[in-house]
Amino acid sequence: MRLLLLNGNTDPAITDLLARRATEALPRLGLPAAQIVPATAPFGARYIATRAAVAIAGHAVLSALADHVGPDNPRGYDAALIACFGEPGIEAAREILPIPVHGMAEASIAAALRIAPRIALLTGGAAWVPMLRDFALVRGHGPDQVLVRGVTPTGDMIARDPDGALAILAEAAQAAAADGAGVVVLGGAGLAGLAQRLAPMVPVPVLDSLDCALAAALGGPAAPPPRAGQAPQAGLSPALDRLLAAAQP
Repeated sequence: MRLLLLNGNTDPAITDLLARRATEALPRLGLPAAQIVPATAPFGARYIATRAAVAIAGHAVLSALADHVGPDNPRGYDAALIACFGEPGIEAAREILPIPVHGMAEASIAAALRIAPRIALLTGGAAWVPMLRDFALVRGHGPDQVLVRGVTPTGDMIARDPDGALAILAEAAQAAAADGAGVVVLGGAGLAGLAQRLAPMVPVPVLDSLDCALAAALGGPAAPPPRAGQAPQAGLSPALDRLLAAAQP
């Protein structure tokens, strides 16, 4: 299997981190061997932390997918994973791509709710808290099911100093468990790989959002949704124009 691992942020160090963590995770999770091909969004925020950055990242994600998965690329992929918690552009990508597209927040919410009826999403950056509440609500999960908690350091800060972030993450996770969360999801590209270190400090299971997305992508086939017709566009990259044209039913 060939999996495109697309970092929606523009920081190549985060892409490298995700690729390393994903490669390490496959045998640990008992997932089938796969060729993981990392890619980085071509424009946008170094690390997404605002609604404006999310909107721009949606376009960047589609452009990157067009470069890697569109008609211009002769090498096929079996699935794509938008490795950015909150997965900008995922619905649009599913509309135009011929392969399954997975996201870290979606996959981890689904995995956590299979374990407990009330869960918590814990991420870096206070601005992500209302955005992830909206993300969960759109998917039918209110605060009775999905609590959202954030710590002050952003994900890129945590990626640069994971040791310094563990105590504050543990405190927030413990508080979420005290508020009724039966599972804590550690979410965010910059937090990939920290769940195993955090788990002994928290009284409930701690899930890694990258692990959950890999399990969703590699655990079994998922048919992409029917494609929709595309309205004419202007000012897009040639590769994205061709991908949209190829997505015509």
